[in-house]
Amino acid sequence: MTTTPLPAPKLRLVLHIDAALGTPVDLGQDADGRRHRIVPHVGGTFTGPELMTGIVLPGVSGDWLTINPDGSSIGDIRMGLHSASGANLYLQMRALRHGPPEVLARLAAGADVDPSEYVFRANAQIEATEPDLSWLNLGVFTVVAGRQPDGVSFDVYIVE
Repeated sequence: MTTTPLPAPKLRLVLHIDAALGTPVDLGQDADGRRHRIVPHVGGTFTGPELMTGIVLPGVSGDWLTINPDGSSIGDIRMGLHSASGANLYLQMRALRHGPPEVLARLAAGADVDPSEYVFRANAQIEATEPDLSWLNLGVFTVVAGRQPDGVSFDVYIVE
């Protein structure tokens, strides 16, 4: 069987999001020692080289987290975005955050930790209803993120 080489993927930045975080709601610990927590997004902004600028919609955006005993976490992150031009986007991510125990402990304590000290990555889907943004509905996206004491930043890339 002869196989033609497959093209290597390329990444192109689509969105940069800075989300402001509210007070977490701790749902407790399960039998396996995992904690469950919801962290609301209370605001924020986004920009994109090919898109518009806009805001993170409070009340419909947040992180649903499972925090493992080792400090690593799995996140179901959902965001409503509203552009300055009036377009609405829905972004959903499945995120993983892990790193050395001492770094994760500093993050958990609310310290400002350099994102290069840990891994915070996600895959994402974007839904858009505006016809000129319909290309987002067909994209495969990967995300690099970083946590700050009062917020989280996301760089969302389309895989080409």
